[in-house]
Amino acid sequence: MVETRIESIRVSLVTQQRVVILRDVNRERYLPIWIGPYEADAIAQELQQVPFSRPLTHDLMRNIIIELGGQVTHILISEMHDEVYHARIVLDVGGRHVEVDSRSSDAIALAVRVHAPILVEDAVMDHASMTIEGNPISDVDRIADDVGLAQAHDTATDKGLAVFRDFINTLDIDDIGDKK
Repeated sequence: MVETRIESIRVSLVTQQRVVILRDVNRERYLPIWIGPYEADAIAQELQQVPFSRPLTHDLMRNIIIELGGQVTHILISEMHDEVYHARIVLDVGGRHVEVDSRSSDAIALAVRVHAPILVEDAVMDHASMTIEGNPISDVDRIADDVGLAQAHDTATDKGLAVFRDFINTLDIDDIGDKK
């Protein structure tokens, strides 16, 4: 399994689609995951520590898990089927190992709330991650400025994943959240 961090959330100015960019903590590899606007907002609001008077859905999930004596040990981006990522929320509930099927965006939104590691199966990362040619620079915004995302290439041989590269090339580079 590959440990990742949220590098950024980006919005296409043309299509308004959102993508969360996960960065491998040990290598210069990036995993783009398309997500819905509500999930993107939920992740961004937590990263920016925006307070709310009442719990939102992912806050409610966190609160229920905690109140029932559980702890999220990590989330795992476990599979990719038809270019859709699948995730598992991995819990410890009174010493019992529990895995719950989840959309990747919901799992990530929960992970940022409970400060749980975001892991990606090796096979998924090997198949769908992107690398940047040239000097490795950890800051995606500088990569975009210095070498251009047009030089990014995916490590997958599946032609369908090229759509991620094309999408990223249309993004407005607006990094949110703190680098951890």
